[in-house]
Amino acid sequence: MIFLTLENGGLGVVCGEQVVDVAEASRTMGGERLPATLLELVEHCQGLLERVHGLAVEAAARGVAVRPLSEVEPQAPIPEPRRNIICVGKNYREHVNEVKATALGGSGLPEAPIFFTKATTAVLAPGRPIPAHRELTARLDHEAEVAIILGRGGRNIAPESAWEHVFGYTAINDVSARDLQAGHRQWFRGKSLDGTAPMGPVMVHRSAMPPLDELQVTCRVNGEERQRGNLAQLIFDVPTLIATLSAGMTLLPGDIIATGTPSGVGAGFDPPRFLAPGDLVEVEVTGVGVLANPVGD
Repeated sequence: MIFLTLENGGLGVVCGEQVVDVAEASRTMGGERLPATLLELVEHCQGLLERVHGLAVEAAARGVAVRPLSEVEPQAPIPEPRRNIICVGKNYREHVNEVKATALGGSGLPEAPIFFTKATTAVLAPGRPIPAHRELTARLDHEAEVAIILGRGGRNIAPESAWEHVFGYTAINDVSARDLQAGHRQWFRGKSLDGTAPMGPVMVHRSAMPPLDELQVTCRVNGEERQRGNLAQLIFDVPTLIATLSAGMTLLPGDIIATGTPSGVGAGFDPPRFLAPGDLVEVEVTGVGVLANPVGD
């Protein structure tokens, strides 16, 4: 099951090389009212997921409310999250090693997950230019990540049941202003500039997730591969992240957790290789496809 957010903000279901507009299909085929947005589906996934998918499959077979995937310009899967994106820092061993000598460094592997957040206003649609914010930063950097989206909330979630709370996954680029990140000590400022959380292009349901060691995340800048890793390499795996976050704090349906970035960020090169206007950044995640965004002026 693969879902996306249409240009009008509505819910779309990917069926092969086609996309079904769920709201239009439901109206045309005289069906029940179904979730109007992907966030609404995520929040009510327990009772409606199979019905939405079944409607989409039937609509695609009948040619109702369907158009080629290649003609769709998807928005971010959740364009306006209910609360900040939860991010995890230094969650790949080689990334920890590459930033040791930088202003982002520190000694040794973290003993517990490092959490920070990105503002909701940082979310950016696939294909849209990443603002360079040249009046604020000279060190804009890429971080390719797999993002997990919760379908069930909860508090004090046990690690062994954590995957039951996951709706699906997508690609996210945790674009970072390294000079702001270092200068303000806390990372929120350097991570939350407008347009620094490109996300998408689709969200894949957890039922379609490959084995974790096959769930690859890759980053290319102007066609050059910079980063490559997979979810099995995380220092703190997804169940640990969910259990740690939910200990005494209620997680909500629709919460987005960016799981960390592998080595190869611009700050890790000697000399550093930061993003510049005109660069094309591509984040590819298995099953999700390519999230491509140019860097704007």
